[in-house]
Amino acid sequence: METTEVKSPYQVDERGYYGTFGGAYIPEMLYPNVEELRRNYLSIIADPSFQREFRDLLTDYVGRPTPLFYASRLSEVYNTKIYLKREDLCHTGAHKVNNTIGQILVAKRLGKKRIVAETGAGQHGVATATVCALMGLECIVYMGSIDMERQKPNVDRMRMLGASVVPATSGSQTLKDATNEAMRHWINNPVDTHYVIGSVVGPHPYPDMVARFQSVISEEVRKQLLEKTGQSNPDYVIACVGGGSNAAGAFYHYLDEPSVQLIAAEAAGQGLTTGHSAATTALGKPGILHGSSTILMQTEDGQVVEPYSISAGLDYPGIGPLHAHLFASGRGKFYSITDNEALEAAFELSRLEGIIPALESSHALACIPKLKARPDEVTVICLSGRGDKDLAAYTVHLPK
Repeated sequence: METTEVKSPYQVDERGYYGTFGGAYIPEMLYPNVEELRRNYLSIIADPSFQREFRDLLTDYVGRPTPLFYASRLSEVYNTKIYLKREDLCHTGAHKVNNTIGQILVAKRLGKKRIVAETGAGQHGVATATVCALMGLECIVYMGSIDMERQKPNVDRMRMLGASVVPATSGSQTLKDATNEAMRHWINNPVDTHYVIGSVVGPHPYPDMVARFQSVISEEVRKQLLEKTGQSNPDYVIACVGGGSNAAGAFYHYLDEPSVQLIAAEAAGQGLTTGHSAATTALGKPGILHGSSTILMQTEDGQVVEPYSISAGLDYPGIGPLHAHLFASGRGKFYSITDNEALEAAFELSRLEGIIPALESSHALACIPKLKARPDEVTVICLSGRGDKDLAAYTVHLPK
């Protein structure tokens, strides 16, 4: 993670915007919390003692650097060179822990005693509960009732780690609603509580702060790819995007490298025209969601459309403002991946490489045949999480 200020069209500006997306659209009650964070986060992150503690925990607790694995059998099938960035091998099973360690270290330096979070697939909730247990902080996690049912193992893990898991029973009872409830909790507990947002969404400075903590992914890829291939830049970087934190981390050090194509995989669910989708860039338009200006799925009168995906972690009606800017500027290319395409990609990776991916990551894998990459081209895929949590869904769809 680099803390030097790099001014580029794809970095956040002083007002908290990426192009026309971003900002802090928040109720007055939240202003002191967000402003305290905005004033302090850069100086805290830049402090050498913070960097030492953060780096030591990433190494000794998370298990970084994660491997960059050459998927030889998958590469042979598609006649190109495919590398997998193995975030599934992080402690807790996904990239989420990179961010929770960073944010909770920031919260401790701000004197906070309690942590509140939202979670969809449960991985961010588990990562938050894990770090709270490590650091002796109270942890409250909001999770949609439907997500609690389909991700029960992660609910049990959070509770075993000492967290209180609170169901969100309004709306679609998924990630959007869990986020709403977590923000309400923060408004009611402004002094001693820090809200750990799990993705590059929300009011400034959250999208930038989360991207900085996740940028360790592309920082490692550059070094590892150089060692393996003699060049630090691949031709393509692919990552799934719900809110988009793993994608922000995988793209971060390549944002200003035009030779590297940035590919984002969104959840098309049952199809773009079915009404059961979460493909924000294909179906959405600019609006305000969870404290920032971004692209989101909404009705003609501005009501948020309920998203759908087989993947709980991509079941979100918007995207982070960085990704909205990448889409609007043309810097990023966004593919809509259906449930069936993601399932096929998951079974293919499992049987070719012995790696069972998370359903979220499977959306990124499903982009491979769409790229039609040449034999000499290099593709890096961020394998954001492991598939243990999704076994129930996979079992239903196992090929006969």
